[in-house]
Amino acid sequence: MIVGVCRYLCIAILGVAVSAFAQPDPTFTAHVPIRAITEGPKAHWFGYYDKHQFDPTNRYVLGMETDFEGRTPEADETIRLGLIDLENDDEWKTFAETKAWSWQQGCMLQWLPGTDSKVIYNNRIGDQHISVIQDVFTGEKKELPRAIYSVSPDGKWGVGLNFARVDNTRAGYGYKGGVDKYADDLAPMEEGIYRLDFESGDFTEIVTLGQIAKMPIESNPLGKHWFNHLLVNPDGSRFIFLHRVKWEPVGGRGWFTRMFTANPDGSDINIVADTNMVSHFIWRDPKHILAWAHEPELKNRFWLYTDQSEEKEVIGEGILDRDGHCTYSPDAEWVLTDEYPNKDRMQALMLYRPSDKKLVPLGEFYLTRDVSGEFRCDLHPRWSRDGRYVCIDSMHMGDTRQMYLLDVGDIVHGDDN
Repeated sequence: MIVGVCRYLCIAILGVAVSAFAQPDPTFTAHVPIRAITEGPKAHWFGYYDKHQFDPTNRYVLGMETDFEGRTPEADETIRLGLIDLENDDEWKTFAETKAWSWQQGCMLQWLPGTDSKVIYNNRIGDQHISVIQDVFTGEKKELPRAIYSVSPDGKWGVGLNFARVDNTRAGYGYKGGVDKYADDLAPMEEGIYRLDFESGDFTEIVTLGQIAKMPIESNPLGKHWFNHLLVNPDGSRFIFLHRVKWEPVGGRGWFTRMFTANPDGSDINIVADTNMVSHFIWRDPKHILAWAHEPELKNRFWLYTDQSEEKEVIGEGILDRDGHCTYSPDAEWVLTDEYPNKDRMQALMLYRPSDKKLVPLGEFYLTRDVSGEFRCDLHPRWSRDGRYVCIDSMHMGDTRQMYLLDVGDIVHGDDN
C-alpha cells in the first residue's frame, strides 16, 4: 500500500505528471491519481453504488469491515462499521456492529440526509431485521422496527422489504437470521414493500407481491415472486422497485424482471420496463431514470426513461456497451459506471458525458477468477458530494477487498472539460 505523503499512485495519467514512485502493475491501470484508504488483513468495502458514502464535508467516508472472505455469512456473524478520516491519514474508527448484511449491498449503511453526523444502517434483533439511526461522533442511537432499503432525500422516511425473502431468492443480497413468513406463498397479498417513518417508527405495507403479480406478464414465469432494488427519487415524489419472478416453481437460477415506479404511499404505480431484463439503474432527476435494460428495438442498452411516459432514449450508443453500476455526477453532467470483468478479468471504470459523448477511461482493475457469484467484488463506484472523488471496492491488490479513492477533479471540474 502507498502510505503517507506518497499515498497517491498515478499510472498512465491523462494530463497529470506521473509520480516517480509509480510503477506499472499487471493487476491494475489507473489514469487518475488513486490511493488505498483501507488495508488488510481485514476486508473493507462499502457495497452498493446508489448511497451517500461521503459526509457533507467530504472528509469522512463510511465503510464496513470483516475478518473473512469467500463464504456465506452465518446468521450471528457480525461486521464492523467504520468511519475513515481522509484528512487524518485515512484513520479508521469503528462506531458500530451489525448482524444484518450481505456481500453485495452490505447493511445499507449511508449518511442520513439532513444531518452532518448521523448515519442509518440495518441490524437484527432476534429474528427481526431493524434499522438504526446513529450519530457517529456521539454514539447516540435510535432503533426502528423495520429494516430500510432506500431513504428519502429529506431523511424522514424510507422504504423497505423482507430481506429474509430476498436471501431465499438471490444469495448475496438478503440477510440471514430473519423469518420469511410467506416462504411457501409464491406471491403473498400480505407482504411486499413498506414505508417506514423515522420519527414515529410507524410502518405500512404500500405495495404487495400479490398485487403486482396480478399484473399480466406475457412470458408467464411460474416461480416465486420478490421485490429488489428500491430507490427513492431526488425530490422524494416517487420510488423505483424491481419485481422479479423465478422462471420455475422449484429450482432454476433465472428470473424475469420488471421495473416499476410509485408514489411514496404506493399509489399511481407505473410500469417503466417490462421486457424481461432490467439490471442497474439510477435517477438522473425526479423524472428520468438511466437503466441497463432490454428493449425489443435495440436489445440491451443504457436507456434513459421518462417516468410515467412512453418516452425513452439510448445513452452512450456504441460507447457504453456493457452493463454497469451507473450514477450521475452531482451536477448531472457525467455518468460514472463500471463493467463486470472482461476475458482478462479486468474491471473497467469510466466517465461518460452524454452532452458531447465524451468517454474518459479511469482505469482497469483485476479480479481473480476465484471470486465470483455471491462473493464477487464489483467496483460499485460512488461519488463524493462535490464530485471531485470516486471511491471503489476492489480486490486488485490482494486477497481481500479494500476501498480506493480516485481523484477525478481535473476531469469533472477542469477548464478543458
